Amino acid sequence: MRAPLAEPLLRAAGGVLLSRDLRLWRVPARGFRPVAARLERAGLVRTLEPDRVLQAESQTVFTDPLFPSEWWRGDVGADAAEAPGPGKPVTVVDSGLDIKHPEFAGRPHTTLLGPQNLLGEDEWHGTAVASVIGAPANGIGLVGVYPDADLAVADASPAGVLLTSSEVAGIAAGARRGPGVINLSLGSDALDFVERDAVYSAVGHGSIVVAAAGNSRSEGNPLTYPASLPHVLTVAATNEQDTVTSFSSSFPAVDLAAPGDDVVAAIALPFVPPGYQPYAFVAGTSFSAPIVAGAAAWLWTRRPELVASQVVEVLRGSARDVGRPGFDVDTGFGIVDIPAALALAAPPPDPGEPNDDVYLVKPNGLSASGVHPLTGPTLRSAQVTARVTPAEDPGDVYRVWVPAGGSARVTLRGAGAGLELWGPRTSSVFERAGAAKRDLLGVRRPGSARAIGFKNRGKRPAIVYADVYLPSGAAAAVQYSLSVATARR
Repeated sequence: MRAPLAEPLLRAAGGVLLSRDLRLWRVPARGFRPVAARLERAGLVRTLEPDRVLQAESQTVFTDPLFPSEWWRGDVGADAAEAPGPGKPVTVVDSGLDIKHPEFAGRPHTTLLGPQNLLGEDEWHGTAVASVIGAPANGIGLVGVYPDADLAVADASPAGVLLTSSEVAGIAAGARRGPGVINLSLGSDALDFVERDAVYSAVGHGSIVVAAAGNSRSEGNPLTYPASLPHVLTVAATNEQDTVTSFSSSFPAVDLAAPGDDVVAAIALPFVPPGYQPYAFVAGTSFSAPIVAGAAAWLWTRRPELVASQVVEVLRGSARDVGRPGFDVDTGFGIVDIPAALALAAPPPDPGEPNDDVYLVKPNGLSASGVHPLTGPTLRSAQVTARVTPAEDPGDVYRVWVPAGGSARVTLRGAGAGLELWGPRTSSVFERAGAAKRDLLGVRRPGSARAIGFKNRGKRPAIVYADVYLPSGAAAAVQYSLSVATARR
């Protein structure tokens, strides 16, 4: 609510507004410390993060002129169903798009979200990723997974390297296009809280964020971000034999797999050697992710009645299982299967996401307004049905309004999930030691249907937090029902 107070200071220091929803600014290093100190003293700073350099999750080898070799289209069923016309938007946040490339020159439904830079070592990458999604069926080169996609590109490397600040601005721009799909074929091994909040904000506004799992299998599979974040549809790479590639990273956050080896893609013209066609065979999870992003937009366009959480669950539930039976950390739930996804019945929506912790739902946390409590002065009871899932969404937090001198009763039904009730001073449901002793009001372990009660002995209404969680080691999702009732003294 107080964010406008900081704007004059930030602009005077050369700051640039990246996302108004997140109250997020990029400020040059020169002159940063004095303004940061003033803002912190005034309580106007939520977080400070340095700009980080990101990596494109890809490899490439140039070849002789292109010959028809898009084996991956049949592997995901793109040739077994008719792709729709433009519908749900797809935004690629990457290096710049070469709009002069034969695949994109004159392509309809192609939006450039700002200037596109092609000067830098890896600036071919964004054009390649975009072509895997939406290269049109124009008799030239290749055909993307969703040829007529409503495609946009945000350049996250305006100075020749991928930067977190530019990535965040691109995610915000993609979210503003309306509920759609945002592809992130990039990452780093550092958790960046600004990047996390940008992803969460996009998800909260109804979009699907797809990310490449990374290419660090030979390095011991370190966690990569944003792929390891909850609420991100994380994609590993498979080869023509439907086995995980030698480079694809493996960890519990992997949701799906898609072809990522010997994938033909368009290459930005400045990177094409003399005498070569502007295409190459590329490898990396960078190219598995856009296959899934295109498939998600295709599915959502054909089934517009679905919300984002349902699209994600349909893609996961319809995937073609490979590797070890069931979910595995190499390929998640399996290889994306477009015809199967078009036919699979959707589960109920999972409302309120992301709501994993207190800061995501309280005012001046992720958003200025926060999330409305389940109860209020004129709403004494409420019920919500949702689900929690391992890795992707292991906990849901809800605000509960309790009248002055009144009480609240919170009841959970759903085998396998647990319930905690946290007090008004709680900063996180992951508090431990003294903070938890002060704030944790009650616990119901998985399997118990008993309610947790709270009496507000204060003279003012209070907000408490109901946390529905999966226990550590849980292997399956749980559908639950949470009931809340309040009463005056």
